[in-house]
Amino acid sequence: MNAAELWPGLDQARSTGLGAHAERRWNRVEVDPVSLQVIGGALHSIAHEMAELLVRMAYSSVMRESRDIGAALLDFDGRQLCESDSTPMHCGSLPAYVRGIDRKHRGRYRPGDVYLHNHPYHGASHSPDYGVLLPLFVGGVHVGFAGCTGHMVDIGAADPGFSVDVPDFFAEGQILDAVKLHAAGERSEGLWSLIMDNVRTPEANAGDLEAMIACCRLGEERFAGLVAQHGLDRVMSAAEEWMNYAERRMRARIEELPDGEYPAPDAWLEDDGKHFGKPLKIATRVLVRGGDICVDLTGSTPQTSTGFNCPFEGSVLPAVNFAVRALLLDETAEGAGVPQNDGVFRPVYAHAPKGSIFNPIYPRGCEARFTQINRIPDQVLAALSGALPERVTGGNSANVSCFVYSFESYRGKYQINVEINEGSYGGRHGRDGLDTVDTLMANTRNNPLEEMELSAPMLCERYELRDEAPAPGRWRGGMGAVKTWRFLEGAAVSSTGDNRSGDPPRGIFGGADGLPGQVKVNPGTPDEQELPAKVSHARFEAGDRLEITLVSGGGYGDPLERDPASVADNVLDGLLSSDEAREQYGVVIDPETGAPDLPATEALRSREQS
Repeated sequence: MNAAELWPGLDQARSTGLGAHAERRWNRVEVDPVSLQVIGGALHSIAHEMAELLVRMAYSSVMRESRDIGAALLDFDGRQLCESDSTPMHCGSLPAYVRGIDRKHRGRYRPGDVYLHNHPYHGASHSPDYGVLLPLFVGGVHVGFAGCTGHMVDIGAADPGFSVDVPDFFAEGQILDAVKLHAAGERSEGLWSLIMDNVRTPEANAGDLEAMIACCRLGEERFAGLVAQHGLDRVMSAAEEWMNYAERRMRARIEELPDGEYPAPDAWLEDDGKHFGKPLKIATRVLVRGGDICVDLTGSTPQTSTGFNCPFEGSVLPAVNFAVRALLLDETAEGAGVPQNDGVFRPVYAHAPKGSIFNPIYPRGCEARFTQINRIPDQVLAALSGALPERVTGGNSANVSCFVYSFESYRGKYQINVEINEGSYGGRHGRDGLDTVDTLMANTRNNPLEEMELSAPMLCERYELRDEAPAPGRWRGGMGAVKTWRFLEGAAVSSTGDNRSGDPPRGIFGGADGLPGQVKVNPGTPDEQELPAKVSHARFEAGDRLEITLVSGGGYGDPLERDPASVADNVLDGLLSSDEAREQYGVVIDPETGAPDLPATEALRSREQS
């Protein structure tokens, strides 16, 4: 399908809540500039406070420490008014959760109702991400929603935590399709018991779900206070103006790009978690037309027979929106002061053919969608590298290396720990790549080792930067970490990720490629073996060790143009040896002082460049 054929067929609704039901339940009024700023700041603060409350109250480490959550206020049609500064993978999906719940309950909401939803084919980002929605009323009129999402430790999947090798999405855990958990303020005890009786971690799930409900109630309370102070018409008119402002700013940035098609080199995922050694293709092109932009994934591999597929509405659309926002409206640059709301979404489209890995057909499994989603912004950066050379990065790890450790009976209960490991960023113009951080769509925090060790019978024996030097470049690539766990009792381990073994992060503008990751069992012993990045319920005995090496990012620019002083600093810090400095960067290090020998460096670089 060429670009001209594609544009007319795009779904105009995409990530915005506007559709056939578009309806305004307030009167548009003029808002003076001061009030506009005050109300806009208040909306942002409400979403931020909602998220902080959820994090503080959450029971599980994945919400409390990794902050795998999101919170927002939305209007009657599900348009996002504001969102928390949380993982983009959660926040951008909340409008889709509203649509999923709305299709069953629109027109029948009542004050005090609480809705729970995780159906991946009706808006959820994937089934472990519960969405809680509370309708907002003013004067008896339904005007919007307070909502949040969060990753649950376990939802009763075939394997503890999550499963990759599953026949369909029913095997991925209990599906809660827009269920009413509270009716007019009263909790449905039967439904609550049904949910908690069908998970392995009822204590953690109950604590996390209560925290999510409290988060939404706080949003309801703060919104009511804002309306009481300024009036509904003024608050919603200000929100409308902020959405329109965000749209204008986004369209203006898109219009700076020449119209046309920007293809990215084909990328590859290792496998689908079952058919190992059979890579999966990611095809990407970015289309620009005036103030509109589309990320087209046509040509990507067909849907898999495992859970390694991506819900289009709840995961692919938010990934595309994030990629465009982060690249064109950087919050540390020209995007400062532009709120993250529905207006930012309006000029952004995504396309993936039905039946592809990025738009599976019911009932294919789609829980293990972490890595594919993170590859989308990485591909967008590659596609637009020629047009925006000073804005893009070298290849990033773009891999959510998520592990689940389960113990059937630890201290009298089923214990499950969800660990999100860190990767690294590629180098970018003027900056080296960031080391050992979760990248792009994930943006979660690492689990503290002490938290993991206190809650489960496992001991971390190593956690540091990996041994290999970072990818050379004028600005080097970021470094992944290496972590070794020793199990003190028998455990089962599942994981979903991608070691990038056949397609490491690519260097850019002369920078070197990054390094793939690796997973080993009992490294350095006669029993050593390598595991794939995706594992479903692998058994470990007490004393076994698991070593996880994370992906390192690609370099940016010619290594021979790197500042010799920066190379010397890397040698001093132990990231490079003196020999590597000479071989990779053409920098000669004085063995006595550790400083660069500038005349010898200049001579060596001249020879290598000739």
